[in-house]
Amino acid sequence: MLNFEHCRVFHQVVRAGSITRAAEQLHVSQPAVSQTVKLLEEALGCTLLVRSPQGVRPTPEGEVLAAHLARGYAHFAEADTKVRELLRLATGELRIGASDMALRFFLLPHLERFNREHPQVRIHVTNCPSPETLRMLRDGTIDFGLVGEPVPPVCEGMRFVPVMPMQDAFFAGDRFAALRHRMVSWEELAGLPLIALETGTSSRAHVDAFLAARGVDLQPEFELASGDLIVQFAERGLGIGCVMDAYATEAEAAGRLFRLRMAPAIPPRRLCLALPEGLPLSPASRTLLDLLGMPMPTPESTSQP
Repeated sequence: MLNFEHCRVFHQVVRAGSITRAAEQLHVSQPAVSQTVKLLEEALGCTLLVRSPQGVRPTPEGEVLAAHLARGYAHFAEADTKVRELLRLATGELRIGASDMALRFFLLPHLERFNREHPQVRIHVTNCPSPETLRMLRDGTIDFGLVGEPVPPVCEGMRFVPVMPMQDAFFAGDRFAALRHRMVSWEELAGLPLIALETGTSSRAHVDAFLAARGVDLQPEFELASGDLIVQFAERGLGIGCVMDAYATEAEAAGRLFRLRMAPAIPPRRLCLALPEGLPLSPASRTLLDLLGMPMPTPESTSQP
């Protein structure tokens, strides 16, 4: 295997057509350049340069070597350019996994700003529940994810940074007006028509675990894929919807839905940034996190929220 530094010097000598000029361009002495070329010739067992008062020119063997080195250095130059483009966000991609809730109530306005400021970076967002986001993060198909608590008890190789509080609650429309001004027990709620997210989501797992601790088994009539659908079903009187309260803010303010009074209330949880432990973030990911106002996580950051 040829010495890379020896080839670099030879390439510069051929380009300059002179050992003296090559030494000046490389900021080394002329004897050092001559010695390097000699070592390369010894390694190959042939003469690479013909010297003359006008400078140097490659021998046939030297021309073959110089031609291949020129192609190699062109690739090096292209690699240097591409890396620098990534660093200044003139190219690259951003790969994110997030649920409907995370996108709508947290990430979307920041993605809009990022896209406006860095239009050359391709943004790939996979809209999926938190368990699927964590699987993609583990497989390396996304750079980071946004997931709701609770996270699985074992998420090896991941760390979590809380970014936003969340509160789940039950909302009802006029069909259930008799419940508006009184406390509702969890046992009574279990006997009413309910609307909830599908199983396999962090939101559903959080509510199910809370109710199970009180001996209540949630058996909803409707299991839907999004909070928006739950609100629409509840507004039409199809049942009492369990949803993160941000989804119901507009309907509650307009009087189309009201929040059931339950004691004790479902405990709050958090939306968390999920990152691969010990792996560097891409320049695009670091820039987006800066836009979000998030401190860059360190190895000492909590590995579980």
